[in-house]
Amino acid sequence: MSNADRIIVGLTGASGPHYGVRLLEVLREHTDLEVHAIVSRGARATIAYEMRRDADEVAALAHVVHDEAQLAASLASGTFVTRGMVVAPCSIKTLSAIATSFNDNLITRAADVCLKERRRLVLVVRETPLHLGHLRLMEQVTEAGAVVLPPVPGFYHRPQTIDDLVDHTVTKVLDQFGIHLDLIKRWPGPDAPVVG
Repeated sequence: MSNADRIIVGLTGASGPHYGVRLLEVLREHTDLEVHAIVSRGARATIAYEMRRDADEVAALAHVVHDEAQLAASLASGTFVTRGMVVAPCSIKTLSAIATSFNDNLITRAADVCLKERRRLVLVVRETPLHLGHLRLMEQVTEAGAVVLPPVPGFYHRPQTIDDLVDHTVTKVLDQFGIHLDLIKRWPGPDAPVVG
C-alpha cells in the first residue's frame, strides 16, 4: 500500500461534526483511498446531538476505525505511510495539543506523525471569535507545516442549503490533497454568465 492510498480523518468534539462526517462520506463514495477514522468521545456526543446520527454508523464509513485511546495503533508510527490527515472539526483543545506536540490521544499523535514526516495535515478549526492565544496556536501549527482551514463559507457558488455550505469546506479540504471533486460550482470568474 502506498502513501497515495491511505488518508486519516479525525473528528473531535467541537461543534460541526458535519464537516468530518461529510468528508468520510465523500472519500468513501468518490475515491479509492483507504480511509482511517478516529472519532473522539466528544465527537460521538456532538454527532448524536447536532446531527441526530449514530456515531458507530458514521465511523463505519471508514475502512478502518481506530480508538482514540490506542496510542499503539498503526497511525502512531511514521512507518505507517499515509497521504496525510484531516481533523474536522478541530477543537481548540486539539489545536493546542497539536501545536505543542502534546500527544495524549491518537488524534494528536497521528497529527504529530504527519508533521514530523512532512505529510499534509489539514485542521478545520471550528471556533469563533478567536483570541490572541488561538491565533498564536494557529501560527505555531502553520510554522510546523499544517494547513489551518477554518470552515468559512463562500457564497459565490450560490449555496441553497446547509449541505451546500458544508460541501464548500469539504471541497477546499480535498483540494489540499490534490483530490479535485466538483461538489460545488467552482468560481468561473466575474465575466461568466450567471446560472441559477
